[in-house]
Amino acid sequence: MTDTIDTSTAGDIADGDEPDGPIIGTPSQRSRWQIDIPGVGQADLRAVKWQLYLSLVGLFLGLAMGALQASDRGDFALEEFFNRPVNLYDAVGLQSYYQGLTIHGVTLALVFTFTFSNAFMSLTVMKSLKRPLASKVLRDASLYLAWTGVALAAWAMLANKATVLFTFYTPLKATPAFYIGAVFLVLSTWATLANLVLTLRGWRKDGHEGERIPLLAFTSIVTELMWFLASIGIAIEVLVFVLPWSLGLTDSIDPQFTRILFWFTGHPIVYFWLLPIYVSWYLFLPEQAGKGRVASDGLVRVVFIAFLILLPVGIHHQFTDPGIPFTSKTISWMLTFCIFFPSVATFFSVIASLENAGRNRGGKGLLGWIWKLPWGDPSVSGQLLAGIGFILGGVSGLINASYTVNLTVHNTAFIVGHFHLTVGTAVALSIMAICYWLVPYLTGKKLWGRRLAVAQTWLWITGVFIFSRGQMQGGIAGMPRRTNISQATYVDRFTPPLDGAANILKNWDVADGLTAIGGSIMFISGVCFFIVILGTIYSKRQVAGVQRMPVADEPFHPVSQTWPILDRLGLWAGLATGLTFVIYGEIFLHYLPLELVPGGFQLW
Repeated sequence: MTDTIDTSTAGDIADGDEPDGPIIGTPSQRSRWQIDIPGVGQADLRAVKWQLYLSLVGLFLGLAMGALQASDRGDFALEEFFNRPVNLYDAVGLQSYYQGLTIHGVTLALVFTFTFSNAFMSLTVMKSLKRPLASKVLRDASLYLAWTGVALAAWAMLANKATVLFTFYTPLKATPAFYIGAVFLVLSTWATLANLVLTLRGWRKDGHEGERIPLLAFTSIVTELMWFLASIGIAIEVLVFVLPWSLGLTDSIDPQFTRILFWFTGHPIVYFWLLPIYVSWYLFLPEQAGKGRVASDGLVRVVFIAFLILLPVGIHHQFTDPGIPFTSKTISWMLTFCIFFPSVATFFSVIASLENAGRNRGGKGLLGWIWKLPWGDPSVSGQLLAGIGFILGGVSGLINASYTVNLTVHNTAFIVGHFHLTVGTAVALSIMAICYWLVPYLTGKKLWGRRLAVAQTWLWITGVFIFSRGQMQGGIAGMPRRTNISQATYVDRFTPPLDGAANILKNWDVADGLTAIGGSIMFISGVCFFIVILGTIYSKRQVAGVQRMPVADEPFHPVSQTWPILDRLGLWAGLATGLTFVIYGEIFLHYLPLELVPGGFQLW
């Protein structure tokens, strides 16, 4: 039977190529906006859109708090301008620097990334398997759980009842609503995974038994599967220990053990932020850049499987922590270096696809293809610049992963500079760039303010380079992270006279100044992004036709040349689970019994 496009999704949208296969319908139906996924109706589309909109709400709140963080770093400049101390936290109704830092971390690291993944992975699987999601119940459950969870956690943070930072280390204690909200948000990702698996099973039963999983669906499902296994640590922490303690059902807790459980999830969560971006870099960006092709189907599958297997690396966040065996720390740093290789493979593969795209556009010579890429397309320029930022973020990450070198930068501002190049650029800037085609695709509107969107991508990368330079310089000079530096009583000891290059590098005021300048530029870039997105959503610039998702063509080395064993998701998930049991089993055996501490604290 010929697939048809469900015209219940009709609206008007920018011109696009015809989707694969014929479109059935009357001329009046075909003149209306349609997306190129058979059978997807308004309810499916609405669920994806509102997950995406929630993601953008998280981004907006995180950017606003980031602007306050930048102002705190530059408070010396504000005081000079106003001739008096300035506290912007009081001006916006926040009670402390740490309340703003909590909101900044939670909304960006959890809300922004999780709900974007819910939306994007659902859409890519529907496109790849050419069918709607299998379960309407799970689809709606994911949406409602996400919105309800975010509402609960947001209330707790805005009311200053959950100023526990992104890590929510005990014995800092938040109101139960915060932890319940976090549970709901994680459950929304589990519901998404369950729906994707059911959709894959339905695809197999619908005449595709024995066929290889399409690459786009494979990468999306592996991403969600990896996160499910990784999230078990934080689920146990919250449901078994922290939430009962917050509710008053227990009166004591083990801070170190809950910290171990947090980092069980806390590093693999980085992959959950990053892998949806890898999906775009591998399978969308080459097409957008000039109909480039993926280098190898098998290589992409191996990369995603590597991220799935190499889950238990969270101990490298705890190199200085007591109670963890040296052998476990050693294995963790070795696995962390192993995880560097799939990223290197991604770098070479994506560059090869982009070179193919640039040469398709007429690029000549060794580097001439670079200038032929469509830098005037904000979706392309944003992802290209994000990739450049990620190269620097990855290199700095090797420092954090090294057992001995890490001791110099551990828990300093250097780490903040690092992850603003990774999650703050590779992930955040890529998501903004993806939105430049995704929002028009979902809403039926042409992108508004194309030139402003291109400028926004360059502003962001400029700001983050300055910001990260400041934070890394401060970290090497000993500046701590997660600290209200402007109020620290010891700052004067780290502000030597600026009478030489050595003192400039050691001076915390210089590091803070760079941080403030870079953060302010990033905030301006974020404002430009929301101007473009809101202008698009509320624009009346509508064009009839079918909107095509920009998926790359068949790889140079297609699926027929790869091993079928790569599609055995249960096998790879089992290997990941087994490796995790071995590594964390040793940790728990050495650590137990628990060392319980009575009470809890709310310091701010």
